[in-house]
Amino acid sequence: MDAAKRMTSGFSLDLGPLKEPIGFIRVLEWVFSIFAFATTGGYSGSTSFSVLCSPDLSVKAEFGYPFRLPAKPYTIPTCNSTITTTAYLRGDFSSSAEFFVCIGVFGFLYCTATLVLYLGYQNVYRQTSRGPIIDLVLTAIFAFLWLVSSSAWAKGLTDVKTTTDPDFVIKTCSVACKAGDPPHMGRLNASVIFGFLNLILWAGNCWFIYKETPFHKDPVPPPPMDEGGVPGP
Repeated sequence: MDAAKRMTSGFSLDLGPLKEPIGFIRVLEWVFSIFAFATTGGYSGSTSFSVLCSPDLSVKAEFGYPFRLPAKPYTIPTCNSTITTTAYLRGDFSSSAEFFVCIGVFGFLYCTATLVLYLGYQNVYRQTSRGPIIDLVLTAIFAFLWLVSSSAWAKGLTDVKTTTDPDFVIKTCSVACKAGDPPHMGRLNASVIFGFLNLILWAGNCWFIYKETPFHKDPVPPPPMDEGGVPGP
């Protein structure tokens, strides 16, 4: 209870940091982190092909986040028969997709916490050198994690596109099939772009946070100068 009172009493809203690079870039990181995990986590799509009959029979195979493609079976009908064959898409790309979304969510949470600190507790943040140093270290870690997760997800997305391409899917057909429309993946392409944009933002913000640390500032101010240009006693 006492800690909550101290936190409330120390709160002082100041929008000034939003006019500085450290605050403005943090807002951009907050926005693009949302875009990154939202465009990936909510995706669902399908690939289609046709069984060559008279008339042709349409088949649709659905998939979505977290891209465990064999998790959703689909059926392939047989011409002039009620017999169907159960088939599965190939590949499990959930590790790279979930890792990417996880970094996006934690990045969003960290941006939210630091924005509250910048705007409401700026005096606490700059009172000691500990706050900027911790902020610098965590921001650098997030920049590295954005590099790793975006690269991994870019490779995973390439594999998802390959294994869900209708020309690849019909190779498993036991009957004559014709490829249909490929899945729409513009949203997933955007997620990779957002991931690398986050990398640029978080890595660039390290410089502006570094300027708040004692590593950049001179810890000992220069002595005052007399009128004649000689340092005072």
